[in-house]
Order: sequence, then structure tokens, then C-alpha cells
Amino acid sequence: MDWDDVRKTAKPSLVMGEDLAKWSLAELEARIASLRQEIARTEAEITRKKAHNQAAAALFKSE
Repeated sequence: MDWDDVRKTAKPSLVMGEDLAKWSLAELEARIASLRQEIARTEAEITRKKAHNQAAAALFKSE
């Protein structure tokens, strides 16, 4: 077994700033759908982190 085979990482499916001129309409629509999913995932993580920060602030709030 070659360690280079084990350590290969997948290329990111979304590359910001990529030339879109060669993409088909269907590929562009799929890209938009993927970007929307990533935005939703990122917003959910922001919501979780804000809730965590608020809980910590409430716990350590001095009266």
C-alpha cells in the first residue's frame, strides 16, 4: 500500500472565483443549489455558536 494513496484528499466541489463560462445551465443551477445548502449550513453553525456564547454569558454573568 502506498501512503500517497491513503492521504489523497478530495478536491473541493465549490471553488470561489472559478471561471463559469464553460459550465452548462444545469451545472450552474446545481452549483447554486450547492451554494444555498452551504449557506444554510453556515448560518446554522452561526446560530449554534451564538446560542453557546449566550449560554456561557448567562452562566458567568455577575450580579
